Amino acid sequence: MSELKTVETEMKAIVFQLMDEEYGVDVHQVRSIERMQEITRVPRTPSFVKGVINLRGIVTPVIDLRSRFDLEESEHTEETRIIIVNANDIEVGMIVDAANDVIDVPVNAVEQAPKVVGGVDAEYLDGVAKLEKRLLILLNLEKVLNPEEMDSLRNFKEQSE
Repeated sequence: MSELKTVETEMKAIVFQLMDEEYGVDVHQVRSIERMQEITRVPRTPSFVKGVINLRGIVTPVIDLRSRFDLEESEHTEETRIIIVNANDIEVGMIVDAANDVIDVPVNAVEQAPKVVGGVDAEYLDGVAKLEKRLLILLNLEKVLNPEEMDSLRNFKEQSE
């Protein structure tokens, strides 16, 4: 009996906001969405690395996506969230303006990203999804934190445990 291979026609994405733009990451890379909490600053880290949090007994590095993408910084609000993702085999928290919802994104709605979208360099993107009246910018988490940065975070995390 032959096995039929199924082709994924949709992906589930967690939708979040930075400034006035909507971004998405594959739901399989998201561990949890947390309210903003106190972050312990870590010396000698890039400016976009805000520090670490103690998340249920696990030291988790936190980055500010606005800073990472060279976007204007803003005050945190009740809507501000930390999205815990798994990127390059390490859990990292990403500070975002708001986490909106989970949606199904048809694969055929995803196009290659232009050079810059919403002020974000295309190197950080998997593509752009056109959904009815929405434009969803899909992040490539492996590119948001390059291997050298991930190694320094991994080393710091190991020293903290």
